[in-house]
Amino acid sequence: MDKTLHLIKLSVGTETVDDLADWQASRRAQTADGLPRHVTRMWPKRAAEILAGGSIYWVIKGLVQCRQRVLRLDEVVGTDGIRRCAIVLEPELHNTQSVLKRPFQGWRYLTGADAPPDLPTRRRDEEALPVEMNRALAEIGVL
Repeated sequence: MDKTLHLIKLSVGTETVDDLADWQASRRAQTADGLPRHVTRMWPKRAAEILAGGSIYWVIKGLVQCRQRVLRLDEVVGTDGIRRCAIVLEPELHNTQSVLKRPFQGWRYLTGADAPPDLPTRRRDEEALPVEMNRALAEIGVL
């Protein structure tokens, strides 16, 4: 059984995996190390488990569609003086099998056993299905 622990997060405002990649690329130029990050109010209590090979799985338009490996967690303090957690990610987005996910706030833990598998390498360059078709196939369990 896979004991890896991951995070799952809604990618609000993005329509596709490419939108997420473009948004992150525009933000990476603003970081000292050039790595993408997601800043959140809460610090994961199970940080050590996530840092031992975990990823953040992105929910786009109601479907888990991709993941990024978590490299580290950095403390950042906002202009308001509040301590936050920057989840620093590897730049590469790995497309996953699509899985329906209802809306939720913040992020959640995701066990390795519950994480959708990556798409096979030969399918990574395929054109994405339209969102509604992708959702319908996921609903009936085809994807």
